[in-house]
Amino acid sequence: MLVKELCIKKFFALAIVSAFLFISCQTVTTAPAIIRKGDPKIALVLGGGSAKGFAHVGVIRALEQEKIPIHMIVGTSVGSLIGAIYASNPDSFELEWKAFKIERNDVLDPSLVYSKFGPVQGVRLENFVDQTVKTKRIEDTRIPFYPIATDLNTGETIVLEKGSVAKAVRASSAIPGIFVPVTFDNRVLVDGGVTNNIACDVAKSKGADIVIAVNISRDIREANINSLIDIVGQSAAIMMHEASKNKLQHADIVIEPNTKGVGMFDFTQKKFLMDEGIKAAKQAIPKIRDLIARYKSGTPS
Repeated sequence: MLVKELCIKKFFALAIVSAFLFISCQTVTTAPAIIRKGDPKIALVLGGGSAKGFAHVGVIRALEQEKIPIHMIVGTSVGSLIGAIYASNPDSFELEWKAFKIERNDVLDPSLVYSKFGPVQGVRLENFVDQTVKTKRIEDTRIPFYPIATDLNTGETIVLEKGSVAKAVRASSAIPGIFVPVTFDNRVLVDGGVTNNIACDVAKSKGADIVIAVNISRDIREANINSLIDIVGQSAAIMMHEASKNKLQHADIVIEPNTKGVGMFDFTQKKFLMDEGIKAAKQAIPKIRDLIARYKSGTPS
């Protein structure tokens, strides 16, 4: 009788263990794959392209109108200029008003005195930024802002995270051979486009969940090349165009406004470029909204 009772207990124990294992296996195989993450951190990456950068203004205007949040801005060259203005005061109307005031002479200040390192000092650009951007230090901007430059001595991409906004923009925009290199935090810096014209990888490294890249260097054709500055500028544009291809692989959305026929130092096409920026951004809005929705639901993109 005792043996029979022990056998019955062992049978029930085995049955319970088997049922537990079966349920556990079922739980693992049927567990939902979706993990809700909440709101994504969205980065706006603004590429270089000199005067073509007015298209960035239109892109930002459209994103703001469509209530697409921007949690960080990464900017190279003219992207750092437009990015600095907006990161300091996120108001697309004010950005547009200030951008319309930018003229060629605000950016280019040729001087024979500094011709050993470049015909353009860049002091005028730095002064313009200092007068235009309310926030004086990078770390104090309302939207986290990361201007990109290149270390001339080491060839490294440098992310400027502290210090003068105006000087950082000047360094990020210092096209080699045109602008005098800029000494910043014990480094000699030139245009960020030399190594990272559209720094999507930097945005990812700073924690961005969704990267919206604005590439204004897709069309690099230039018919009006009449000076040394034009030659060097066009050469830089070609170099940046090629270098951007790999960096764009890190973007989730790529916005490419039509900049055909606009030269690197042509400041007469502001309205056209802003309109093209708005148009290109609006075309991307459905994809952006879909990405945000997928992120919130945990659905793979």
